[in-house]
Amino acid sequence: MSCLNTSTCSHPAAFLLVSIPGLQEAQFWIAFPFCIMYVIAMLENATVPCFIKTEPSLQEPMYLFLAMLAITNLVLSTSTLPKMLSIFWLGSREIRFHACLTQMFFVHTSSSVESGMLMALALDNYVAICCPLLHSSILSIPAIVTMGSLVLARGVLLVSPFSLLVRRLPFCQCCRISHSYCEHMAVVKLVCGDATVSVIYGLFVAFMVLGFDVLIISVSYATILQAVLRLLCTDARLKSLSTCTSLLCVILTYYVPALFIFLTHRFGLDVPHHVHILVANLCGCPPPM
Repeated sequence: MSCLNTSTCSHPAAFLLVSIPGLQEAQFWIAFPFCIMYVIAMLENATVPCFIKTEPSLQEPMYLFLAMLAITNLVLSTSTLPKMLSIFWLGSREIRFHACLTQMFFVHTSSSVESGMLMALALDNYVAICCPLLHSSILSIPAIVTMGSLVLARGVLLVSPFSLLVRRLPFCQCCRISHSYCEHMAVVKLVCGDATVSVIYGLFVAFMVLGFDVLIISVSYATILQAVLRLLCTDARLKSLSTCTSLLCVILTYYVPALFIFLTHRFGLDVPHHVHILVANLCGCPPPM
């Protein structure tokens, strides 16, 4: 690697991904559950859009959002897991500089879109339970397409500057990324110069995506809970709660690790590094699965 013999390097030829620091000897076996989860996630999420497209009774807002979410899951898992498994099983730790930036773009864009789709599904549940008579008029097909397009555009526009800012920064002689994939902050930590702009922009994106989406989801489910508790019929309460439970589990599976990673990276919580990396790796498997 051209960067290793000099004090600084504006564009290193490649990075070395260290996978899970401290657990290199166990990573061969750690890879098996990740591989199983990846295969299941790929099969499930590839099947969902096809089934929804061919079944007329599923041409409803919730299922269309689920199809978008499934496609996003495919991108999210594929952007991290194949390279991760090649590191764990084949020792293929090197990743070219521009490939690293490309992976960074797809990882963070798909994560942003995933968050947006979960927010859209929470809003769909809110409208279906709190405003059932207006559901079809509020969430029409054009409205769903517009919402999906806005979520995708938000992800692309907010994440694109990550790679542009990183390309302009000088890197130190140590080009070893203490991670299993090219995560933004893991790459920025290798910078020799002033990376304040990248760090601040990363915080801005995190608050714009995670902060905004978590707020909307929290308000939606708080309102849904109030509406459900006001229902007089016990069966109606159970049916309404069952509609939201599975989505709420997925939301928790996605946001709890994401918030853990955000807090660990930004505020230096006293968490073992291998735990941080394992949790980061889990973001690409359990939620899609």
